[in-house]
Amino acid sequence: MTKRKHIKVTYSTLGSPDPLLHEYYEDALEEARNNLGKTHQMYIDGQWVNAAGVYTTRSPIDTGILMGHFQDGTAEDIDRAVGAARAAYPAWRDTPWQERVALLRKVAAIISERLFDLAAVDSMEVGKNRLEALGDVEETADFIRTYCDIMEQHGGFVVPQQNENAQFRNTSVLKPYGVWGVIAPFNFPVALSGGPTAAAILAGNTVVLKPAEDTPFSPTLLVQCFHDAGIPAGVVNMVTGQKETGRALVDHPGVDGFTFTGSYRVGMEIYAKVARGPRLRPVITEMGGKNPAIVGKSADLDMAAQGVARAAFGLTGQKCSACSRVYVHEEVRAAFLEKLVAHANAVKIGDPTHSDNWMGPVINSRAFENYEHFTAELRARGRLLTGGKTLDASGYYVTPTVVTDLPEDHYLWKQELFLPIVAVTGFEDFDEAVARANDVDFGLTAGCYTRERAEAQYFLDNIEAGVIYVNRATSATTGAWPGYQPFGGWKGSSNTNKGAGGAYYLQQYLREQSQTVVSHPDNDLFEGEEWRAEASE
Repeated sequence: MTKRKHIKVTYSTLGSPDPLLHEYYEDALEEARNNLGKTHQMYIDGQWVNAAGVYTTRSPIDTGILMGHFQDGTAEDIDRAVGAARAAYPAWRDTPWQERVALLRKVAAIISERLFDLAAVDSMEVGKNRLEALGDVEETADFIRTYCDIMEQHGGFVVPQQNENAQFRNTSVLKPYGVWGVIAPFNFPVALSGGPTAAAILAGNTVVLKPAEDTPFSPTLLVQCFHDAGIPAGVVNMVTGQKETGRALVDHPGVDGFTFTGSYRVGMEIYAKVARGPRLRPVITEMGGKNPAIVGKSADLDMAAQGVARAAFGLTGQKCSACSRVYVHEEVRAAFLEKLVAHANAVKIGDPTHSDNWMGPVINSRAFENYEHFTAELRARGRLLTGGKTLDASGYYVTPTVVTDLPEDHYLWKQELFLPIVAVTGFEDFDEAVARANDVDFGLTAGCYTRERAEAQYFLDNIEAGVIYVNRATSATTGAWPGYQPFGGWKGSSNTNKGAGGAYYLQQYLREQSQTVVSHPDNDLFEGEEWRAEASE
């Protein structure tokens, strides 16, 4: 891998990137293309190992591009990985938290150093444009740095309590659970593999990671970063594979907690299955959204149209935070729609590794077929202002779609689509718009555009979502960044409501233990040194 000057990336800075960014990306892309079609191994107990069989993945950019052959992990492979994680747990748990922080900071530094190498692969296997892919990778490093900062700010989560008298030492200590399973989605294969994995092991747990079946390549490169940073064998394990592999991880009795990012249906199945026992285990879910934007009568319509377009069509609508519903005041509805349609029609679609293309393909044939099905439904029940077409290409390319006049009792107002489709309707009263925006089972993100302070405050006070934005030009509902915007949902979007990259996320990987130690004159446990709880755990 070529050593390059570090360029700091966030979703905000990507709007006007350093010119070197494109040069470095092009170099990394050429290197990545030279490594396509190879066979890749799983990572168990510090070793790269094989399963009994492999499966292949192809790029959604061009299905003629073979990304590689990846191990098709079985229940036996999951058992090996869980066993390795279990064996590594006691020593890792007992490693002082300061040492864990130092190792994780090294992981973050390596990820940033390999930013372009990981992003090039990310682009090709997901179909992301270069800026989105670079954001995915650097966000991972910033997740890790944020969690390290939080661990340091809290001193390892060892908190002295009130003591009854000088004989007592009462302490609250947060301790890890044990073996943690991480099930990652296809759309952010680096950040949503690396962020939960880092949080779990920083807390003292060990991890078995199951990447999405469509996108195992960039997580493989990510795990190499953990390995090269010196994370001990067995602390991080990765088993690639298809649906049965993930099912085996969820079914394994040796896993003490889970983080899942993906669909509502699968997330709820996992949550229900784990809850059935025989013992209660924590599950952290992020299960998508049906995210609204509200455009008031006083709004800057240019800003609103740009923000909605970026939120609706970025990553081809395949973000759980994508904007799929817009409520716009009737007096400005026509003007807003004209501007939004203009943005949609201006989107350059094609191979997203090319710098002039902004929107790439959807992830696979199933998503492509869903697009055809849903746009046919929208054409029949509403009025398509633009889009609804697929492109005659070797990849899964579709067009940004804007629909209006869709009856609000239609199921597509409430069902997550994960496609570049946005529905627009009107409103008369702002509080009515907020109520309609809230009338879904999800509550992940939401946006609002208004010049009226009272409307902005009403939105902030009443919208039911975990991540909300007012007058954000870069995107109405997407683009949270660790340390800036904690990312987590309400209602059916998440079961914990603690945002990733925020002040309360890391604690979910820990459990509280209340410790009381009593010293007696004939056995003075405190003599000779100040008593302290086990800060290493």
